[in-house]
Amino acid sequence: MSPPTLPRMVFASPRKLPRVGSLVGRVVVLDIAFASLSIGKGFDKTTGKLIEQLGPRLARWVDHHDHPLHVRFAGDERFVLCTKAQHGACPEMIDPALVQATGPVDTIVCHFDLDGLYAAAKWILGGVEPYPGADDDARAIDTRIGRASPEAARIDEALRAHWLDETLKLRIVRYLVGGLRPGIERDSIVAAAEDFHRMASAARRLAELYVVEGGVAFIEVGSSTPPFDKTELLLLGQAKATVSVVLDAGNATIAAPFESGLDFVELLELGGGMPTRVNIPRKRVAEALTKIRARLRARDEGSS
Repeated sequence: MSPPTLPRMVFASPRKLPRVGSLVGRVVVLDIAFASLSIGKGFDKTTGKLIEQLGPRLARWVDHHDHPLHVRFAGDERFVLCTKAQHGACPEMIDPALVQATGPVDTIVCHFDLDGLYAAAKWILGGVEPYPGADDDARAIDTRIGRASPEAARIDEALRAHWLDETLKLRIVRYLVGGLRPGIERDSIVAAAEDFHRMASAARRLAELYVVEGGVAFIEVGSSTPPFDKTELLLLGQAKATVSVVLDAGNATIAAPFESGLDFVELLELGGGMPTRVNIPRKRVAEALTKIRARLRARDEGSS
């Protein structure tokens, strides 16, 4: 039995959404968070604009990232929205009943990480996992809790090494939809994952430069630094302190373990996003560090 035909695939992020004119027919949006209310162009000029311009062509929007404007769409059946605490990953929100109720779609817009690609593959397969345990793998990768299968770990590594490579993303979706068969799709994933290991080695060397203070591991990475994997560097920072901060190219990425209970979206008043991993401009770093250390100090004092 041949794998199903892929609809048109468009890979995006909350701050880099496609032009509506490039989207064909009925559209489903998967694992794309609503844009923050306080960073970048904001919701109205990004997410809100896309929703308005798509109009009735928007068949379904499925997402699991926290956002205060979810309530605005609570009465619109096209939107299936929850928080990260409710669903650690997007694919587990998709089932055969949802896909069938949505009907045929011409275009899938999905986040370009593993969670988004797994959600797209599951949608194409009618709400069925591309392999047993795929939903669990997506959750393990997206929350960094538990251990993902070697298959998912390899795909995650490939994407982290080549996150701008749209051909690789298409091949990953085809690989998942096609039943994990040998061929050019699998070979491309393996080759890209090998590049990741070199970037992870660079991250391990950088991690030695972390400065730890008040429960925060901080590092500023220069523009001449060899390619490294930021997620790996953040995770290595969390082995040294509760929160890791990587300042790179004018922006800082702040991360903490999913089970830490920290909510940077609320603490820094960002107006939407993943509670335990956010990005802020350099000008807000000092303020953010002060607030995070105060929150950690208050938490420690409350538990003593």
